[in-house]
Amino acid sequence: MDEDFRIMIAGGGTGGHLYPALAIGAEIMNRKPNATVHYVGSKFGLEARVLPERGLPHTLLPISGLQRSFSPRSIGRNLMLVGRVPLALLKVRSLCRSMKPNVIVGTGGYASALPVKVGIGWKIPTVIQEQNSYPGLTTRLFAEPATAVYAGTSDTETYLDTEIEVTGNPVRSEIRNGSKTAGSELFQLDGKRKTVFLFGGSQGSVPLNRAIQPVLPALQDRGIQLLWQTGPNNYEALKELESDTVRIKPYIKEMAHAYALSDIAVARAGALTLSELSVCGMPSILLPLPRATADHQTKNAETMVRGGAAVMIQQADLTTANLQETIIGLLGDADKLIAMGAQALSLGKPKATEEIVDKIFEVARS
Repeated sequence: MDEDFRIMIAGGGTGGHLYPALAIGAEIMNRKPNATVHYVGSKFGLEARVLPERGLPHTLLPISGLQRSFSPRSIGRNLMLVGRVPLALLKVRSLCRSMKPNVIVGTGGYASALPVKVGIGWKIPTVIQEQNSYPGLTTRLFAEPATAVYAGTSDTETYLDTEIEVTGNPVRSEIRNGSKTAGSELFQLDGKRKTVFLFGGSQGSVPLNRAIQPVLPALQDRGIQLLWQTGPNNYEALKELESDTVRIKPYIKEMAHAYALSDIAVARAGALTLSELSVCGMPSILLPLPRATADHQTKNAETMVRGGAAVMIQQADLTTANLQETIIGLLGDADKLIAMGAQALSLGKPKATEEIVDKIFEVARS
């Protein structure tokens, strides 16, 4: 019975871990409307805002990510983390006792580690969904004892001593249902003009925001529009650059319409971003985050570049000249753009969410 199916989905910190969790949960509820889906995240992550906004059942743990630098601030945060872990562990154990989940799903990020650890220790079927080519710390620690690992790319297996199942990454079903007309109206841009969509993840990217500014005159001279997600912390300083052909937003919820309106994306290379670009058939210029753990964003981007779906510029090599030349060059080559879009689409796995949920149900029945 649907009402007897109980699943805990743990993950967050950033959109790259939170939105796969939400996609999985939504698909479960679509199939089993009376099921119980309970999300576990962090008080300090994006989920602390998103989960209450959506009215979803959730528990927020008092933990944050491990700081890998040796600055006094980072050392202080790590010392606080040591004190918070026992309290967070008690909350997870209490939740497991009261909820008695049939399955625990970890989608990565610091919020997923303790639920995955408890699930494995208590013999609760526990699966991990890993988005990145280079697996995160939770996946590396718990992949072997976990019931299963569902990976976005086959490259992940290179870094693990256990078998994985390559499913692709779960993306929101609505992401493929965008409309150029709706996007044009929503963002007040001309749907007949070439449009660049620049974004640096849910928090924005200061280097990307800086790099695009000197390129604006060249884009405007050629009638090229820019849809620009700055991130909430950068918006106030940049909003004055908005014009008839430059639309600036702190955060864009209507990503499906943004993709549909745009001809090319300039973005970081987080796994979720690349999954969305792929299923939407969006050509892209990728600038991997250099401080990402084990340089995993470069590994993510290389998969797209090898597939002919993207061009990569490393941040150390980023200049006004090469960013401008790359954008204008690609937008001026219609055949190249069409080919990149087709290759992106071929790399996408639009049924990934459905496949993952199928496998979760199989685990619950076994």
